[in-house]
Amino acid sequence: MTELSGPVLRVADAAKSFGLDIALHVMPSSTRTAEEAAAACECSVGEIVKSLVFRGVTSGDAILLLVSGSNRVDESKVAETIGEPIERPDAAFVRTATGFAIGGIPPFAHATRLACWFDRDLLAFERVFAAAGTPHAVFAVSPAALQNAIAAPVIAMG
Repeated sequence: MTELSGPVLRVADAAKSFGLDIALHVMPSSTRTAEEAAAACECSVGEIVKSLVFRGVTSGDAILLLVSGSNRVDESKVAETIGEPIERPDAAFVRTATGFAIGGIPPFAHATRLACWFDRDLLAFERVFAAAGTPHAVFAVSPAALQNAIAAPVIAMG
């Protein structure tokens, strides 16, 4: 797969609307997991942005956490920070909320507006890689520029 598909073009268009200068890459191998993405991008796992969708237990709303690939989300810590317990939803909920399949969820360009929080550990890097709409597409971006463009509060995830 080397062509830019509809979901990837949607991410590219959204990046432009945010004023983000991104470098899109369609990889020959899967970038579905943080480990696969790091290998494909020849970077550390920490430089991968995991776009993880949770559901607010109280509100039922989709909540997007942009997490460093080397971190595990401490759900109770995040819940305390955002003011609501969170739970992992099923794949159908994630796809409905984002418009993307798990493994290709970008940090923006979603089907619905999502509350979003940004892992402070991502800001330690000059450049990070995030999913670009499919399990084979990624984009490189400055984490500070990404966080600023989407106006996501910075929190500790782990």
